[in-house]
Amino acid sequence: MTERETTRLIAWSQELRRVHSRLREALSVTRASLADGTPGEAATRELLLYCHGFCTALDGHHQGEDHTLFPAVAAAHPELRPVLRSLEQDHSMIAHLLGSLRDAVDRAAPPEELDHHLEGIAAIMENHFRYEERQLLTVLETLELAAAPGEVLGPI
Repeated sequence: MTERETTRLIAWSQELRRVHSRLREALSVTRASLADGTPGEAATRELLLYCHGFCTALDGHHQGEDHTLFPAVAAAHPELRPVLRSLEQDHSMIAHLLGSLRDAVDRAAPPEELDHHLEGIAAIMENHFRYEERQLLTVLETLELAAAPGEVLGPI
């Protein structure tokens, strides 16, 4: 195997870490925007942008994993199917939480309620990311998958 082939194989684990890091950062920026507490219409528009952007990015990431990454992992490592099912269940739970956050943002819920939603998402998301990384990073270092990173891990 050439160095370039090895680099490409290892890149999936690096891509996953990078995307998780960017999603953590997006959540942090969203929570900071909420904590800023600037009153008025401009602050509301900014919060809507951050919340919807974060929700879209996280949801896109999980859809890419469910539709492209996890089937490739299951084909190469059938012993990981129970792990993948657990991760998919997390995705479903997080999607439900994101839907509740979107509803709260759309009805201009008070900042305390929005932060409550974000705190719940943050807790589940972080636990999910850690478990996923523990279970899959080694596998992703050798996974051969001919697909664009955005298709596999979402558009972020």
